[in-house]
Amino acid sequence: MFERLCRFAFWIALIFAFVMAVLPKPPQLPGAPTDKIQHILAFVVLTILANAGYPRLRPMTLVLALAGFGALIEIVQAIPALHRSSDILDWLADMAAALITMAIVIGLRRLRRLPDGQTIRS
Repeated sequence: MFERLCRFAFWIALIFAFVMAVLPKPPQLPGAPTDKIQHILAFVVLTILANAGYPRLRPMTLVLALAGFGALIEIVQAIPALHRSSDILDWLADMAAALITMAIVIGLRRLRRLPDGQTIRS
């Protein structure tokens, strides 16, 4: 049940992120975060929801899928009629957010699997 809820939330968040990214004049967010911060926040949320909703998928598969989604956003933003600007740095922020979030999720999963009293060795 939890996985299904997370999958639903993931797809809603993905659609929301895409729509907000391609709106000619998106609404201003509280606190007026920069464009890069908005990209990072979106991809942190998408990565967490994707991990929770699709736990059996390989982590790199999820990261690559999210990188593809970030690239799609930048390609669509390059359409002149949308009056948006495409920026490779936005895509790099997307990928960095997904990779770092995935690394944290993997680390937390490994910590959860350790028996009591056992520590991680380098």
